[in-house]
Amino acid sequence: MIADAANGVALALQGEGDPYALSRIVRQGDALALAAIRVLGADALAPYALDHRAGPGGEDDQAVVRQVLTAYPPGVDASDVSVWSYRGLVEASHTFLPGGVDRLPQVPQAGAAWVTEDPWPKLSHRASQLAALALPGLAPGLADELAARTDDLARGFVRAVRRRDWLQAAGLGRWLARLPDVPPSLGLDNGLAFVRRMSEGDARVALHVVAARQFYGRGW
Repeated sequence: MIADAANGVALALQGEGDPYALSRIVRQGDALALAAIRVLGADALAPYALDHRAGPGGEDDQAVVRQVLTAYPPGVDASDVSVWSYRGLVEASHTFLPGGVDRLPQVPQAGAAWVTEDPWPKLSHRASQLAALALPGLAPGLADELAARTDDLARGFVRAVRRRDWLQAAGLGRWLARLPDVPPSLGLDNGLAFVRRMSEGDARVALHVVAARQFYGRGW
């Protein structure tokens, strides 16, 4: 289900298929489908950031978002990654959905000390899990703090490629595509293309790589 949803988003970002609507790939009330959208987070609404790639979602898409946020809120002991992902979907709803979304649940506070305190391997792991927040305009404060650790994220990208962890590499590469001052020696464009090819059709890897290309012109 997650792969199907990710594939639908990636195709929409590439301009393939019908105009995108979240409600077309999710059956309202389907718990598994709603959980898949919760995992994708803000990426479920990524095609709306490209005006010509999404049709008017209207009330159906707004209803889907409300169901997801209501059904799967982060608990009191939720990780920072879970809370940031939830906040990202709320922010994307307000930013990208036509007319925004009313009556959303309260947005919880998300810890960010890890961005400055984590050693680079742990930072890379967390940042890759939040690659959906690399959409234009989302989480600007988080992006600014990650920019201060661009070299560490680049190290994480290289390490993930060497370990053949294609999903982590794609997520980090997507963040690096958004951030300024990425060292040219990293070879990010070729690296992203390599990651997608080696992932052998992994839908979530493809989504990250396609987003890096469509929104920031990185990759091939």
